[in-house]
Amino acid sequence: MQLCKDAVDSWSKQTGNNVQVVSTPNSATERLSFYQQILSAKSTDIDIIQIDMVWPGMLAKHLTDLRELLPANATQGYFQAQVDNATVDGRLVSMPWFTDSGLLYYRKDLLDKYQQPVPQTWEDMTATAKKVQKAERDAGNATMWGYVFQGRAYEGLTCNALEWISSQPDGGLVNPRGDIVVNSQASRVALTLAKSWIGEISPPGVLNYTEEEGRGVFQSGNALFMRNWPYVWALVQSKDSAIKDKVGVAPLPSGGANGTHASTLGGWGLAVSRYSRNPKLAAELVAYLTSAQQQKQRALAGAYNPVIESLYAAPKLLAAMPYYPQLHSILSNGVMRPAAITANGYPRVSNAFFDRVHSVLAGDIPVDQALVELERELTRIKRRNW
Repeated sequence: MQLCKDAVDSWSKQTGNNVQVVSTPNSATERLSFYQQILSAKSTDIDIIQIDMVWPGMLAKHLTDLRELLPANATQGYFQAQVDNATVDGRLVSMPWFTDSGLLYYRKDLLDKYQQPVPQTWEDMTATAKKVQKAERDAGNATMWGYVFQGRAYEGLTCNALEWISSQPDGGLVNPRGDIVVNSQASRVALTLAKSWIGEISPPGVLNYTEEEGRGVFQSGNALFMRNWPYVWALVQSKDSAIKDKVGVAPLPSGGANGTHASTLGGWGLAVSRYSRNPKLAAELVAYLTSAQQQKQRALAGAYNPVIESLYAAPKLLAAMPYYPQLHSILSNGVMRPAAITANGYPRVSNAFFDRVHSVLAGDIPVDQALVELERELTRIKRRNW
């Protein structure tokens, strides 16, 4: 919030325009509800809103097409997937601001100790996790686990499970045309393997883990591998971290030799309300806040990952975030959640997905049954035009 206020103050001094930065709920769900209320009322009180990258389809009818207000080259040099995600029916309804992507964190010291390479496939990861976990427990670390991830029934599990499935050949949930493709061999293979982790290389409690619970286990030295977001890097490298300088970052594993390294993309953008009294001025502020200089500043001061590709080669940023080359590669091949195509239906789509996946991981229903039920539910949601 402070970084945003500082940038807005800088723009105000340069242009002479007064801007009020309004605090919104921290909870993404509550923030979306707040936006929906003010936009449905066609309120002119708010000019610019910060939106999650899964919201453009839901809010598009209330947002201005920024292509009509910004220069033609406004998105030049941005990750194309981010621009595509912010575009609904040919309208650029949000300007990408910063991004996130799922990463594999690993203990460099333990892989070196047991002469194991960084895993390239989920099968490799599983085998290495079992081997190192057993060796460490035999050596006296009874609390060591092989792999922690976000397993609670919430949006974080959607991100994880989408990665597992999309990493398999021809894997996916809903394709860009809106076809439901989740009931597939790719999904069966991915979910069957993930189910095998529970209680074996992942603690039973992982079924209630969000990002921070997993980080706690990993950062205390009790996990070999962890799936998490880039923000964790600064925390595991902090002075009081038990694993400082012992951590590496890599792309998430692929689904077998013929699969791909699939990481779910996250991030936020800035949009201009259709009901703003000053849309042109609001768009100019959006352009300033999302400029290369501001993205660089936010990366250095707050570890917000840029959406302009060239910044991943900027010397100052590389010195502060040595994992940037890997992150750039990951972001270039990131997986989008099907939010733009499912629009208002996305929350129901995600909820149905993570509920079924959680039931599989918990051993409540077989994989095949879960996929059949999920396909039926998604079909019902789609019949209501998503």
